[in-house]
Amino acid sequence: MLSLTPAGGRLVPRVMARTRLGWADAVVAAFLLAVVYGVTRIGRGMVLPETHSMLQGVSLSVGSLPTDAGLSLLRMLVALVFSTIFAIGYGYLAARNRLAERLLIPLLDILQSVPVLGFLPIAVTAFAGLFPGSTLGLEFAAIFAIFTAQAWNMAFSFYHSLTVLPRDLVEAASLYRLGTWQRFTQLELPAAMIPLVWNGMMSFGGSWFFLTASEAITVFHHSVYLPGIGSYLAVAVLRGQGGAIRDALVAMLVLIVLVDQVFWRPLVAWTDKFRLEQTVGIVQPTSFFLTLLRRSVLVGRLVTAVFLPFSAWLDRHLSAPPALEHRRPSPLSHAVGVGLIVALGLVTLRYTTLGVHLVVSVGTSGLERLFLDGLMTLARVVAAVLLGALWTVPAGVWIGSNPRVTRWVQPIALMAASYPANMVFPAVVGVYLAWHVPLSWGAVPLLMLGTQWYILFNVIAGAISLPTDLKEASRIFKLSGWERWRLFILPGIFMPLVTGGITAAGGAWNATILAELVRWGRTELVTPGLGSAIDQASGPASLLSAIVMMSLMVVLLNRLVWRRLYALGETKYHLE
Repeated sequence: MLSLTPAGGRLVPRVMARTRLGWADAVVAAFLLAVVYGVTRIGRGMVLPETHSMLQGVSLSVGSLPTDAGLSLLRMLVALVFSTIFAIGYGYLAARNRLAERLLIPLLDILQSVPVLGFLPIAVTAFAGLFPGSTLGLEFAAIFAIFTAQAWNMAFSFYHSLTVLPRDLVEAASLYRLGTWQRFTQLELPAAMIPLVWNGMMSFGGSWFFLTASEAITVFHHSVYLPGIGSYLAVAVLRGQGGAIRDALVAMLVLIVLVDQVFWRPLVAWTDKFRLEQTVGIVQPTSFFLTLLRRSVLVGRLVTAVFLPFSAWLDRHLSAPPALEHRRPSPLSHAVGVGLIVALGLVTLRYTTLGVHLVVSVGTSGLERLFLDGLMTLARVVAAVLLGALWTVPAGVWIGSNPRVTRWVQPIALMAASYPANMVFPAVVGVYLAWHVPLSWGAVPLLMLGTQWYILFNVIAGAISLPTDLKEASRIFKLSGWERWRLFILPGIFMPLVTGGITAAGGAWNATILAELVRWGRTELVTPGLGSAIDQASGPASLLSAIVMMSLMVVLLNRLVWRRLYALGETKYHLE
């Protein structure tokens, strides 16, 4: 509400806060009460003693689906919080420290490519040992598995956003002598917000794929089932109950739509203000839930009484003049840092030595076979990324350049990306058997089903971030279709496209364990590759050797392709 206030003989408009509670406050209050009640009731089941948990089976009754769906959603949201913190911290350190970048970025390539199923039993054993007799350790193991499906993609996105900041804004921050905290909150985080949200959306959707693996775990031939929609779906598939599978998939779609409407769509509409441009877009994204929050007096008072004072407190305690930030560290802090590095190096050396002994025990012939398997898997991964980019790049540009299209395509794309691709694998394999398609080539479409969405969502985020003034300039100069793509669109989305390619390749490496060995009834299709080698590993030595070979292939692809494309984007294809 606007009013006119006299100031120095003239009238100045002043914004008056709403003081009366309305229907928006009633809706917000009911929603918050429902969330608190649901989290309290559902979270209570996550810390039960092991004897009271559902470790020996999962009920397939429809009545248990709401609680199971709530448990799965709670695990995914907790994992998303940790993934966001990790992505910001990891990406910031890699972007601001060249020495750390040389270690952290190749390590991130390996982490996102090593199959979760390969080390999930180790994680389950470790977390269960921390909380004996309780399901809390198993809950942490499940959240960790979901975290690994979300964090790497988001960390890549944040890192790349910081490395391509416009130089004029970086110089302005230096001229205004912004400290590290002020620079982070006023320049770096806002500039990375749109890609971070869209990659978070993609990572959250992709983590549905790992729900079955994280909630229905087999450790040393012992099955552990945590209540959740993932274990519900796994048991339904195992028992061949089509009705239960249908109910689980419907519940999953309902959750996806609900999370999109009350979480992701408001975030997308809110982050539109962080676009780096001088003109306002013709059509801005909207969200009924965000509008509801903005109209709520309760939310306004909560922001005024809690969030703004907390933000001011952070600014006071974390802001420091640049001169103080560049002081030399004290001898004690330097000694502690050196000690931590030495301790980490000794631990790494010990376990690296043990790993080398296991790999060597496989023998020369075994390593040669794994190398050939790695080349075949590498060819499938490259083919899946290139074929996926053929349709996701034009589709992503079209979606991101048209806010009205984004509004109705976003939930559809999110549902398609969130649908567990491994549920489609048996049907596709049935087609392969009918048409006599060899799995050596047929594995490529299977990889695309779970990885092409990383490219699509990154391209959408890049197209949304394209400045409106440059779009208008391309129209004024009447650029033809190909000229517009060559001179404006492709350079503008180049870095998001590289990020999407890296994360799609990482997801493809991860998915090979399911795509190179698939089953249709009693028929099993296998093709040589690292994924099938990991799935068929007979012991720790063969499993570790296959994972190490996959890591070497990932580093090879990164050095020969992705790093060069990334350097090209840093020096030539980014907006100034």
